[in-house]
Amino acid sequence: MNKFFLSLELIDSPLITVFATLSVIGVLVVLAWAPRHVVRMTCVALAAGAVMYLVARALSAAQVFDGPLPAGAARWSALSVAGIAAGVMGVATAPRVRRIVGAVVIIASVLTGFLGVNSSYGITHTFAAIMGVQALDRAELPDAAQDDSTGVATWKNWTPPADMPSVGTVSALSGDSRIPSGDFQARDASLYLPPAALVKDPPILPLIVFMMGQPGSPDPTSLAKALDDFAQTHDGLAPIAIVADQTASGDWDPSCADSAKYGPVATYLNTLVPEWAASHLNVSTDHRLWVIGGFSNGGSCAAKWAAEYPQVWGHLIDVSGNEYPGSEHPDATIDEVFGGDRAAFDAATPAAIMGRTPSRDYAGHVAIFTWGESDGVFGPGQQRNALAARSAGFTAVTHVVSGAGHDGPALDGALAFAVPQLAPVLGLAPS
Repeated sequence: MNKFFLSLELIDSPLITVFATLSVIGVLVVLAWAPRHVVRMTCVALAAGAVMYLVARALSAAQVFDGPLPAGAARWSALSVAGIAAGVMGVATAPRVRRIVGAVVIIASVLTGFLGVNSSYGITHTFAAIMGVQALDRAELPDAAQDDSTGVATWKNWTPPADMPSVGTVSALSGDSRIPSGDFQARDASLYLPPAALVKDPPILPLIVFMMGQPGSPDPTSLAKALDDFAQTHDGLAPIAIVADQTASGDWDPSCADSAKYGPVATYLNTLVPEWAASHLNVSTDHRLWVIGGFSNGGSCAAKWAAEYPQVWGHLIDVSGNEYPGSEHPDATIDEVFGGDRAAFDAATPAAIMGRTPSRDYAGHVAIFTWGESDGVFGPGQQRNALAARSAGFTAVTHVVSGAGHDGPALDGALAFAVPQLAPVLGLAPS
């Protein structure tokens, strides 16, 4: 499929304005064409929109969606359905030109609703991310640096060269650059390299491995923005980041555990990805400078694996994660992932793992838990996991993103907080 189409920005772009304007103009044309029926057609369109709005709010109250439905999503859905209703009435009546206009209104209204709802969530930036495919250029990996300045505060010993780029790069780890995934059918990961990693003699940098939600894909947009923003004010320094796939499909939930049904996802993320990063990227060999993080489903996996593999992951960023993997469908997870073993399922929660791990294993590990202010579904679990982490020996930090739900603003606000928060322990800024 055309890479230009797949890479179109869907949130921070004029597309929604274009289709909304086209829909409004089309509706006005349909109505003006039959002035005798203006009142009836207007009432039908408004009624259809009102019903859609009420249905959306009712479904949100019933917690059908993954967290609270953004208010804008219900409004865009209502406006879209109102426009579709007007378009249908235009298609149903003569003359032929009016029917064509009605068809255009239907198409424009559908696209307006799709883009509006997507923008309300603020997470999925491109068609590629929606479809779960990569549209980024293949990564060109830099030459390895000569020395690993492990334990040294990088910010003290770094002077950016004059030709350093102003922003980092994002690319796909595909083809020759693909991370081997063994028997887990991972989609291609993506890579972020900060400006400091793009110069002739780059410094050794910390590593972040991040995962998005389910449904979702390894889309680096939000993390890359947060890291670029940090690098802008820190001489181009920021962690190197891999955004990896922990679901293998937008419809699957392997629940962060190796299983016969979904494959060895835990082995992929905690063994194969770290081995590849250590051998292919200019990242520190000191795992105290390695971070695992994620949003929603990805946050749940990050919390579990930060607890389970403290020798691999030095720190944690859990953005609006499930309290434990499979929390939304425990019966199915117990059956599909744990072979019907409820005790194994319970033992695999982050809190359970932390509770049986010696506190010395978490000494110096920072765990950041964030959630949106209006996220009543995932927020309470985040609070409980933060308490468990603190009791287990982590330095636990919590942050509530004002005005956010379980959405893009919650993710962006969390990363804007977490990256500077971790920078001192990663050697990228003074404490």
